[in-house]
Amino acid sequence: MGTERDRYAEEFAELALALHDVTVEETVEKVLEFTLKSIGCDYAGVIFVRGKRDIETAAATDPIVAKLDAMQMEIGEGPDVSVLEDRLSVIVGDTRTESRWPNWGARVNDAGIRSLLSVRMYTDDETIGTLNAYSKHADAFDVDDQAVAHILARHAAVALGAARKIENLWLAVDARKRIGQAQGILMERFDLTADQAFAVLLRYSQDNNVKLRVVAYRLVETRELPAAVIANKASQNGTRGDKVSDLPPGEAAEQAEGTV
Repeated sequence: MGTERDRYAEEFAELALALHDVTVEETVEKVLEFTLKSIGCDYAGVIFVRGKRDIETAAATDPIVAKLDAMQMEIGEGPDVSVLEDRLSVIVGDTRTESRWPNWGARVNDAGIRSLLSVRMYTDDETIGTLNAYSKHADAFDVDDQAVAHILARHAAVALGAARKIENLWLAVDARKRIGQAQGILMERFDLTADQAFAVLLRYSQDNNVKLRVVAYRLVETRELPAAVIANKASQNGTRGDKVSDLPPGEAAEQAEGTV
């Protein structure tokens, strides 16, 4: 019969394999699944942080977790806030008698949560958020649970960091592809050069505070210039506001170039 240590070793090896080459959403779901299994809590959740205090509930095993997270942000105190600011982990043994964050403790106790374990998810480069386990019972977590949660959080942080980079890479690749397609549409329709076509997209992006990749995506999907560009040019020229695609090729090219 295997020891408790052997069981945990197998579970962590399984987790490492499960977190290999998956998306951010899949990574978070796997981490929560293993948290429930390894720590034996009633609920679990993952918080993502941007900057120092801009946090959001990335995923949770029950809707009550998102409410508890929002509660901490509303009153400005609680274990997650502390973990993100200056601690690696926190155990709350009993919310009913919690003295470090009394307002938070009272409200969480009213919600039916008696104890909590919060652990920071971080890499050498960044803090990603926190992994949280909740229990309806007082003193549900001990130092062994804390050690397990730390390992889970470290696995999760590394996997999430890698998944974010991969997804950002694919977003960048897709954006470049879309912008190239949009340039091609403008070049063909209005007899523009590549630089002129890019300038049309860039000008609309800047004038309307819309990301360049979004402008390109809309053009590729609709095959038309954004209506605001057409309407603006029509107003300047005193025209009827015909679609650029309906104008003669020479005039259409001239009108598209005039937007830059």
